[in-house]
Amino acid sequence: MLAPSSAPTPEQGWRTTGATGSPQNLRKFNSQDFRDLRASCLSQGLLFEDATFPAHISSIGPTLLPEEKLRQIQWKRPTELQRNPYLIMDGVSRFDIMQGEIGDCWMLAALGSLTLRKQFLENVLPKDQGFQEDYAGIFHFRFWQYGEWVDVVIDDRLPFLNGRYLSVHPRTSNEFWPSLLEKAYAKLQGSYQNLNGGYLSDALVDLTGGVQVQFSLKNPPPDLEEILRAADTSRCLMGCSTSGQSSRNIELRNGIVQGHAYTVTGAVKIPYKKGWKHIIRIWNPWGHGEWKGPWSDNSPHWDRVEPNYREALLRNKDDGEFWMSCKDFQEQFSWLYICNNTPTFLDFGDEQGSAAWSLTSYTNLWSPGLPSRRSRYSQAGAASTNPQYFFKVLDHNPKTCNVAISLMQKHAVQDAKNLRIGFFITTENSRVLKQTFLQTRDVTSYLILSPGTYAVVPAAAEDQEFQFLLRIFIKNQDYHENSSSLTSPGLPMDVPRENQGSSYKALFLRHAKQGSTIDASQLQQLLNEVILQDEMTSLGGRFSFDSCRGVLALMDLNSNGRLTLQEFGSLWRSLAKYREIFFKEDRNRSGFLDVAELENAIRAAGLATDTQLLRLLTLRYGDGAGRVGFSDFVCCMLRLDTMSHAFQNLAEGGSQISMTAMEWLTLVMYT
Repeated sequence: MLAPSSAPTPEQGWRTTGATGSPQNLRKFNSQDFRDLRASCLSQGLLFEDATFPAHISSIGPTLLPEEKLRQIQWKRPTELQRNPYLIMDGVSRFDIMQGEIGDCWMLAALGSLTLRKQFLENVLPKDQGFQEDYAGIFHFRFWQYGEWVDVVIDDRLPFLNGRYLSVHPRTSNEFWPSLLEKAYAKLQGSYQNLNGGYLSDALVDLTGGVQVQFSLKNPPPDLEEILRAADTSRCLMGCSTSGQSSRNIELRNGIVQGHAYTVTGAVKIPYKKGWKHIIRIWNPWGHGEWKGPWSDNSPHWDRVEPNYREALLRNKDDGEFWMSCKDFQEQFSWLYICNNTPTFLDFGDEQGSAAWSLTSYTNLWSPGLPSRRSRYSQAGAASTNPQYFFKVLDHNPKTCNVAISLMQKHAVQDAKNLRIGFFITTENSRVLKQTFLQTRDVTSYLILSPGTYAVVPAAAEDQEFQFLLRIFIKNQDYHENSSSLTSPGLPMDVPRENQGSSYKALFLRHAKQGSTIDASQLQQLLNEVILQDEMTSLGGRFSFDSCRGVLALMDLNSNGRLTLQEFGSLWRSLAKYREIFFKEDRNRSGFLDVAELENAIRAAGLATDTQLLRLLTLRYGDGAGRVGFSDFVCCMLRLDTMSHAFQNLAEGGSQISMTAMEWLTLVMYT
């Protein structure tokens, strides 16, 4: 079941969600380690029983079924149901899924789309498990939650009622990945009951860590057909939903189910009657029940399509999948959902082709004690009293969106109600451009912004604090050498505008533990907590104690082994500059700079280099492949910048220097 009738109607029909995380840096849900638990069970000859999500009514939920039916629930392992069970047979497909008694079409529609996108599927469904080798009744699956990937461990006992699956059941009787994955998601949500009705938008994000957009099909954008085809071409996940009572699921005579979620599995333009026709392919998570109108499986419209197109597109089976025209799609469905790790679905109007998007993430706690609760809808008040996060826009195409802002509230408990949250987007002079407040888990806006500096001001409409994840996506952001902005998108400026200069001061004092200076150990803790808070900068490794001691030596004007607030302020400004350069030059978003990218970064900072110096820098600061991560890049640039200025001062002072500039810098950099 779905709750589309309660879906808000954001400005221009757009509402989105999203985030990032590293599947290589997993958080263990309930502190359960899959490999350790499996090894323990194998060594003892036991089948795993999950005490944190037991085979008990508590895992089903108290109100999903009448009490007498809850008492009839039986739990069975696949090995009890089939002689030769498999996790996966002949690959993973949406046609493996058939919805059970639980109304979780919203999650299964997202899962159906996931099966089409292998780049996301491999994150969710690990390959190191099965029934054939090292079977111990234990499995694990991964989901994205509030900025990080979570590994969820389960046992393989599945709920049955009167001999039938309570949960999703596989089309092939001995294939169990859909049922086990659904159980892991139920555990993450707190119970199977918590899957009984939800938002397709939330599930898309939980399965990808991506950012998603919703389009109201009752007031669709004029470019809907182009958006759909661009989303399909760029391998986005897509879904759609119908209006109506989510608890009733009434099937209309035309085959469409009311209050239901579907997967959008394709969007193409085909030659038809001396012209072209846009058609959309849709799949029903029930595994059956299809559209009976134009372009359905038995529609005469297919007789007018060229045989090669018809053979490639038409699948005449009662498997829940069907085609329909874009016009009928808009009439029969209420909402379209599109999701990807970056907003590639917004690139359809870009004549330059698909562009690069950068991402910066922040997490924080919003407190109702701030004055914002009294003036939360006052533009001037909101811009001057709320915490702010600044970003710069340098590229602009008036035809396409170039900024996406996403705010997600983190629930303290699994079934908590959503607060009404949102944000203001302001200009540098505190003029509010847009404000968006919705009672949803995620609130996002897409904008076309001219070059300039802007701020995002998160807030809540209720006197209740909430933890949030804020993400800022910027399209084709370039670094300009002469930029005077000190508010890099990667550094948190979490203070009112009039006090933005004190942001690093508060940070400094917190880590200085009320002292007036910080040492190398305190600097290390500060940098690793603040600078490496997002995935991209953390991929290259953390700041080591030795590197922080080197940074401190370069910035310590008093030569006492400690940084004062003033010295830390200089470091903070350098960090903002270097981080912006690093994000611009790391074009493949790997978290590292290769030799060519390092050379460009050095030149972007206004410093000189040559082949010999580059080779030595990669030897000194690079990994085994010669790549330089962010922490090493910062150390490298600080030293290079400091020594370059020292050389210039010596030369201007008339000192006799027999070495060339590069020889001198090379000696200093590599000693």
